[in-house]
Amino acid sequence: MEGTILVADDDRTIRTVLAQALTRAGCRVRATGTAATLWRWIEEGEGDVVVTDVMMPDGDALDLLPAIRKRRPDLPVIVMSAQNTVMTAIRAAEVGAYEYLPKPFDLKEVLGQVGKALQQKSRRPPQVEEEPAGREDNLPLIGRSPAMQEVYRILARLMNTDLGVMITGESGTGKELVARALHNYGLRKAGPFVAVNMAAIPRDLIESELFGHEKGAFTGADRAMAGKFEQARGGTLFLDEVGDMPLDAQTRLLRVLQEGEFTRVGGREVQSADVRIIAATHQDLRALINEGRFREDLFYRLNVVPIRLPPLRERLDDVPDLARAFLRKAEGEGLPRKIISKEAVDLLKKQEWTGNVRELENLVRRLCVLCPDDIISGPVVAREIATRPSSALPPQGAQPQRLSHAIEAHLRRYFELHGDSLPPDGLYDRILKEMELPLIALSLAATRGNQVRTAELLGINRNTLRKKIKDLDIRVTRGKRMM
Repeated sequence: MEGTILVADDDRTIRTVLAQALTRAGCRVRATGTAATLWRWIEEGEGDVVVTDVMMPDGDALDLLPAIRKRRPDLPVIVMSAQNTVMTAIRAAEVGAYEYLPKPFDLKEVLGQVGKALQQKSRRPPQVEEEPAGREDNLPLIGRSPAMQEVYRILARLMNTDLGVMITGESGTGKELVARALHNYGLRKAGPFVAVNMAAIPRDLIESELFGHEKGAFTGADRAMAGKFEQARGGTLFLDEVGDMPLDAQTRLLRVLQEGEFTRVGGREVQSADVRIIAATHQDLRALINEGRFREDLFYRLNVVPIRLPPLRERLDDVPDLARAFLRKAEGEGLPRKIISKEAVDLLKKQEWTGNVRELENLVRRLCVLCPDDIISGPVVAREIATRPSSALPPQGAQPQRLSHAIEAHLRRYFELHGDSLPPDGLYDRILKEMELPLIALSLAATRGNQVRTAELLGINRNTLRKKIKDLDIRVTRGKRMM
C-alpha cells in the first residue's frame, strides 16, 4: 500500500499499533490524539485516508465529518468506536463515513479497509453515465426501447376510450404502473383508482371484497361494507392477478360485466357498476381455460384490448434510464444522493433480471444504502450482483434459455465477483466438477439408481461412471425415482 494515513485516537497504544501496522504495509503515517490537529492536517491537504476514533478529547469525530466531506469530498474517512451500538453505525453512515468499524477492531480488517480506500482513491475517477437530453422526472412510465414504444402507442390510442384492458407480463414488469397511467390520463381521471390483488384475498372473501356485503350477510359481518366496485364508482377498478380468482367469483364478475350492475352480498339493492375494468395477470389465461380453471367467456370480456409488457431482458437499453430514475426516487425518499458510473450501468445491462424492473429497483435502493461513495462504481455493482438471490428456474412466462447461455451468465458473475483480479487457478477442473455432479446425480435419480441405464443415458462407459460416482461422492439410491 502507498499513501499517507492520518490516524486520530486519544489512546496512545492504539495509535502506536495502527501506525506500526500501516508503516509495515508501506504507508506513511501521521498520528494525533486530538480532533483539532486532525482537522488542521486535513485543511492543509494532508493525507490520503483518515482512520479516526469517534470520541476524541476535544470533540466528536462524527460531528467533523460533514466539514471534511465539504472541504475534501474525495478523502475517505474510516471511523472506529467503542460505543458500538446501532445508532453509532447509523450516524456514521448518515454523515458519510467511508466505513465504520467497532472496537475492539480486527487489525487485518482495518488494513483491508485502508487498502480498499487507497485503491479506490488512486483509480481514475469513474466515467459518470450522462443524463439524456430532455429528461423528465415525472413520466408515468420510463423507457425508450422499441418494445416500450409499442406499449406507448397502444396506451395513446386507449386514453380517450373506456374499453376494458388486459395487461399481461411477468411479475415485476410494472403492470400496475400501466394501469395507473391509463387512469390518470384517461376519461375517468377525476374518479378514484382502486387496485385489488386477487391473489392476496382469501377465496371465500373475494365476492365480499369486490361487491361489498350487508350486516349479518355471513359470520363475522358485524357491519355493512362497501366493496371495490362501489369505491371505484366513476373511476377505474384494477383487478391484479385476475387468474387467481376462484370460478364462482369469476361467474359473478362475468354477470356484473354483462349486466352493468350488482348487489352486495346479502343485499337486495341493485347498484350500477360504473367503473372501467383493467385486469392484469402474469399467468397464461388460455392455458388456464384449457385446464378448466378460468372461464373463456370472462376472458373475452376482460381481454378487449390486450397489452403485453416486455420483460426487462427484452428492453435492456432502458436500464440506464431506469437506474437513474430509481436513484432520483430514492433520494426523494431520504436515501443518500448517488450517481452511477458508466461501467456500473454496463454491468447492469448484462444481467438476466428474472425479477424484472422491480428487481432492478430493489438493487438500486440497496446500492444507495450500502455504497459508501457518492459514485456507484462497477466493482461495487459486481459485488452486489454476485451476492443477490438468484433462481435456477426461468421466470414465469419466459422461454427456457439454452444451457450455454445459463453457463455463460454464471461464469460472467464468477469473474465479475473477483473484480480486476482473476479467480484462483484450476478453474477448468472446478467448473467441470460443478457441472458433472448435478448431471450425474440427476441422471441416477431419473433411472432409479440403475448404473447401466445411467451410463447409456450419459453416453459414457459404465466403469467411467463408477469412478465419477466415487470421485464426486454421489450417493446412489436404487429403486426410487427422485424426479
